[in-house]
Amino acid sequence: MSTIPFSQALRDRGTRPVSGVGASGPGASERFMSDLLTGRRTRDDYIAMVAQNFFVYGALERAAEARRSDPVAAMFMSPALTRLPAIREDLRFLLGEGWQSEIAPMPTTLRYVDRIERVAAVSTGGFVAHHYTRYLGDLSGCAIIRSIMQRQFGFDTNGIGFYVFADIAKPKEFKSTYRRQLDNVGWSANEQQLVIDEAQTAHDLTESLFAELDGRAVRAA
Repeated sequence: MSTIPFSQALRDRGTRPVSGVGASGPGASERFMSDLLTGRRTRDDYIAMVAQNFFVYGALERAAEARRSDPVAAMFMSPALTRLPAIREDLRFLLGEGWQSEIAPMPTTLRYVDRIERVAAVSTGGFVAHHYTRYLGDLSGCAIIRSIMQRQFGFDTNGIGFYVFADIAKPKEFKSTYRRQLDNVGWSANEQQLVIDEAQTAHDLTESLFAELDGRAVRAA
């Protein structure tokens, strides 16, 4: 078993560069977000990303609900993290009342959703790996992204609800508590490795999703 805290091992080893995508230089997610935040992407590109989030977080939050009675999984759940209601409101603002007929999952998104559903159904550690990868990532930089999107596209509070964690006053402290929970679970070395491997899979799937978004994106003039 590693002599370093499990949360540190997960942070260090669970996000290795994707083979092919992001193997050298910034990953696809970093490139896409950098372009978005510096005005090199369009409002439609932003909407496309929000739409794919709807499917990914739908799968993740359905899995969370199914595991609510699992004492280990429940250690990491918090209503303050729930993103799906905010995504729905963002899409309603961005696309109108008929937004659900305007969006569809990309092939990479379908693979991501399928992975979440299959793994979460059979493995607490696998579920936690996906939960950790998404939600702790969301809390990092959410205020900066929200502020830039407001300026970039003229949003007020609508359209960027995904990045508003109204019930988490101190994201840094929240993340520290989450990581302490990871250290306190008491997983065996094999179980820890399963979580690390699945977190890497979640990272790879995220990169693939952003690579597909990048391929479909239209650069701003």
